[in-house]
Amino acid sequence: MIEIKKFSFQGIHGAYSELAGKNIFPEAHGLACSTFEAMFQSVKLNQADVAIVPIENSQAGRVADTQRLIPNSELKIIQEYFLEINHNLLAISGTNISSIKRIHSHEQGIAQCRKKIIKLKKEMVIAADTAGAAKKISELKNNEDAAIASELASKIYNLEIIEPNFQDSSNNVTRFLVMAPQLAKLSISDENLLTTLVFSVRSIPAALYKCLGGFASNGVNITKLESYVHPQGFDVAQFYIDFEGHPDQKSVKLALEEMKFFCTQINILGVYKKSEFRKK
Repeated sequence: MIEIKKFSFQGIHGAYSELAGKNIFPEAHGLACSTFEAMFQSVKLNQADVAIVPIENSQAGRVADTQRLIPNSELKIIQEYFLEINHNLLAISGTNISSIKRIHSHEQGIAQCRKKIIKLKKEMVIAADTAGAAKKISELKNNEDAAIASELASKIYNLEIIEPNFQDSSNNVTRFLVMAPQLAKLSISDENLLTTLVFSVRSIPAALYKCLGGFASNGVNITKLESYVHPQGFDVAQFYIDFEGHPDQKSVKLALEEMKFFCTQINILGVYKKSEFRKK
């Protein structure tokens, strides 16, 4: 693993992505970026060593923006990390929950607390990120607005935790990817590996079925498969896939060789070790 001195993340200080980055690289500094595009660009311009990329949440599903941008980011996945999310309802000191009219947060934060917000009959306000929502509440200085954000954000922006563990489910986990300019140096002798790639299928009947047939016949376990719209349009099917093993492993090689017959594009995004969190 390369030495990581600085990581970039989308959002402002106090974001969950920064918290994930600090957990992975305790000695590194976080570089806040206003957009996911700026985050990826910071690594390409050597302003940061890696990017911390939220990819999916156990309750709210995939993070569509990052999954759309990753294939063309020119970066590679070198690690995965799972962060257990504990949302907090934050407001200025002395605020009573009954006085709150509007709750601000990133769309993922809102989605993960939606049932509770509806039950409380509060208006939902989408923000660029959770920490940004917390900062806005600290600037508004009224007791009618609150934010869903991290405990770290409450400390940075001097807000009171009105209600901890505000999420709808206690099983609330976000998966992050660590992305760098080069692939991780791993070999077929390394255990517990995942490979991630994106592929586009040819426009023929049963193309996806035939693409994946080689994985089944060669005993390669697929752990994630998602489709999304290709930049060229709705008629082009593009898929994101995680599977166990290394591309140089014989069984994986055979599966990929078979896959090529039915694809117009295959792009390996990363080879990395499975997180220990998966064993929980």
